[in-house]
Amino acid sequence: MTVFNKVYRCFRKMEDISHHIHDKIASLKCILDLSVVELPKNKIKRLGQEMFALERLLEEFEKCVDQQEEQLKHMKDLEKLFQKDQKDVQHMKDNIPAHMPRKKAPANGNEPAVNQKEAADVQPAQQEHGKKSSKGYIREMAVIIMSEFESIPQYMKGRVSYDQLNAAVHNINTAVTAKYKILQQSVKILNSHSRKLHQRFKEQETKETKGQYFVVDDDIREFTQMKVDKRFQGILNMLRHCQRLRELRGGGLTRYMLL
Repeated sequence: MTVFNKVYRCFRKMEDISHHIHDKIASLKCILDLSVVELPKNKIKRLGQEMFALERLLEEFEKCVDQQEEQLKHMKDLEKLFQKDQKDVQHMKDNIPAHMPRKKAPANGNEPAVNQKEAADVQPAQQEHGKKSSKGYIREMAVIIMSEFESIPQYMKGRVSYDQLNAAVHNINTAVTAKYKILQQSVKILNSHSRKLHQRFKEQETKETKGQYFVVDDDIREFTQMKVDKRFQGILNMLRHCQRLRELRGGGLTRYMLL
């Protein structure tokens, strides 16, 4: 039985007792009105019985009042808990982070047919390196969580906000995905532009990048709208601080390798 049902039944019971008490009081008033005359013994006995019954009813009424007060206190406690839960849920609803940490599962290899007009389209090929263990799998950089962002020194953060930093993470992941989808395709099915990109990607690889995922400045420009400027270099410093990437220089290029 719910709390509300118990309270409702208690109110009904109190209402019945109240009506009964009123009836008893009316009966007693009637008897007292006749007290101006000498009453027979049986009437006096009846008056005593009515008084005793009224006393018992009053005791029961007080008991019901106590129960109702206890139920009311319990309901107020439940209301406070409900209000707290409602406030917590609303807070979570109003503060859902724009970037949620997630794990990217390896693809199963059953990818759709390739559209040659889009550089990012892919038909997964056999992986050549140890870390590229599954067909179609492309590693991504994990988003920065708030505790990591707060650990970055203020001089390094400058005016870059938490959301702006994770937007940069998203852009770098976009460039990485687009690049390695092209590398996973056969050169024969690529269009002219994608073939040139494929060749450039291969030329940029070294022994140190074997089995690793990396992009360079030109990849950022090619696949995203993010500007490769001084602010971008500051973001890279923050990502290195959070151990999301490291730099590998050589051959006139700076390679941003995912960790």
